[in-house]
Amino acid sequence: MLVKIHSAALLGIEAYVVEIEVDVSLGLPGHVTVGLPDAAVRESKERIRAALKNCGFEFPSRKLTINLAPADRRKEGSSFDLPICLGLLAYLNVIPEESLRGYLFLGELAMDGRLKPVRGALPAALLAQRRGYQGIVVPRDNGKEAALVRGLDVYGPENLIQVIRLLSEPGSISPWPKEEIISAANYDGDFKDVKGQMHVKRALEVAAAGFHNILMIGPPGAGKTMLAKRLPTILPPMSFDEIIEVTQVYSAAGLLSDRGAVSVRPFRSPHHTISDAGLIGGGIVPRPGEVSLAHNGVLFLDELPEFRRRVLEDLRQPVEDGKVTVSRCSISVSFPCAFMLVAAMNPCEDVFRGLGRAETDCSEAQRSRYYSKISGPLLDRIDIQVDVPAVKFREIVSREAGESSSDIRERVSRAREKQMERFKGKKIYANAQMGPREIKAYCTVGPEAQKLLETAVTRLGLSARAYDRILKVARTIADLAGEEAISTVHVSEAIQYRMMDRYY
Repeated sequence: MLVKIHSAALLGIEAYVVEIEVDVSLGLPGHVTVGLPDAAVRESKERIRAALKNCGFEFPSRKLTINLAPADRRKEGSSFDLPICLGLLAYLNVIPEESLRGYLFLGELAMDGRLKPVRGALPAALLAQRRGYQGIVVPRDNGKEAALVRGLDVYGPENLIQVIRLLSEPGSISPWPKEEIISAANYDGDFKDVKGQMHVKRALEVAAAGFHNILMIGPPGAGKTMLAKRLPTILPPMSFDEIIEVTQVYSAAGLLSDRGAVSVRPFRSPHHTISDAGLIGGGIVPRPGEVSLAHNGVLFLDELPEFRRRVLEDLRQPVEDGKVTVSRCSISVSFPCAFMLVAAMNPCEDVFRGLGRAETDCSEAQRSRYYSKISGPLLDRIDIQVDVPAVKFREIVSREAGESSSDIRERVSRAREKQMERFKGKKIYANAQMGPREIKAYCTVGPEAQKLLETAVTRLGLSARAYDRILKVARTIADLAGEEAISTVHVSEAIQYRMMDRYY
């Protein structure tokens, strides 16, 4: 007897249909799984055997052959436990075979028949919607994320007995309720907690409005990390499409836990000992790295020069393109990674220097030697570079509250709305993503501003890329001011944000 069930497997953050063929025939009792299964898939027979026994069913004493098609793609994980088990139950006439049609099944089986959560429930639900399936059956802990997909019946049973009941008695179990799954954004920090550093707050506001990359340079204790952690609080709320994209990445990485959706912009801060595969993504079957987990959010690299040179150089293409492709000998996978790069570093390697006092300040030779750990091409891709001096005592003890994140976020959101309207119909939603064509169309400047740009390029030796970055930042500053034309004032402020160019 041959039974066919449909499931799904991950390729990057996208899912594809896996047709599971369960063949039960006469012969010596045995169990063979084909279709490039990994160890977790091959071990499923023991979990299924125990789950059937503990739920009151007998494991067939027959020759079992299980094929996972397409057979030329490697299958990994434990999500095929449930569909394979249902194929055996159909052979035992516990459930009607025709009830398996029209559904995708995913789930890991515990030995007592409980369904444990698996990776990739949301990508599988999106696949089921595109392919026109009637519904999807996933473990209860994956129900919330799968229910984000509209127009699809999602069932989240707790155990194997409930799945049997669902298939044997249609209508006995209701689909997952389409309640409000996306919770309101809740932040722990606020910009009003930061003392002083008004010009740095302004630079972060400009960066948030245009989704620009930013580098903060200052001594320990100046507030660089504190400011960076509060950057997500001034970014505009994510749209539904952005929430789906980010949640899909986290679902594929298995990092959703009990959250139904990632409704707050991600903030990822990897340690400087991270490997290139951990940052960019990798593995035998590639999985998303930190750059993809920061998609539509912030990637914060503290102590930037302490990262390995090779790791930093790997950032060039993701920062520029908003996506990264991980290639292996048998597979090539692309991950989205449209993130804001926020980096921080000390003025020089000696952390006790750079405190703004003449006797302890860094020399030019010390600065240049420390800055040389970061390549010029990577710095070219950082739009805003700002100095963060030590906080003065009167600012530390001041009781005057600073501007709140909600007030700054309101201005940022207005500027972002102008950009969305400007780029309507294009795959661009912020000024930082403009290409040469958009820069030419939307970043024209007057004669005075052009002369100022010429002086800056000549004296600082700016590259063509740095010139374009200045125009993008100036465009954002004009949007924050509510002005259509880019004036000399806007260009002047954008040039001031290129402090590192003097060292290259």
